[in-house]
Amino acid sequence: MKDYTFAQKTAFVDMMQSQLDAINKDLDQLAAKIEKSSDAAKAEAKPKLQALRDQAAQLNKQLDDVKNATESTWDNVKAGFKKGFGELKEGFQNARQWVSDKIAP
Repeated sequence: MKDYTFAQKTAFVDMMQSQLDAINKDLDQLAAKIEKSSDAAKAEAKPKLQALRDQAAQLNKQLDDVKNATESTWDNVKAGFKKGFGELKEGFQNARQWVSDKIAP
């Protein structure tokens, strides 16, 4: 991921918002697959899916912090967001893999 300067804050926010929107859309698609699965798979998948949705909601709040960052807080706020975003992406990839392993595509 490109290292954005404070002057590029708006570009960073726009890019991250579009990536968050894409992940939320993908989560909706995963949820639809899970809904069509067996009760046992649903029971196992729903808490995982909810945890990812909670992470995404937290990142939306962090993105607000990024929008409100000052030049002096920029590096810390940006680093925190990037860390959280990386964790969300990894969790989403794990969930997608789990769905493909447990539930027919």
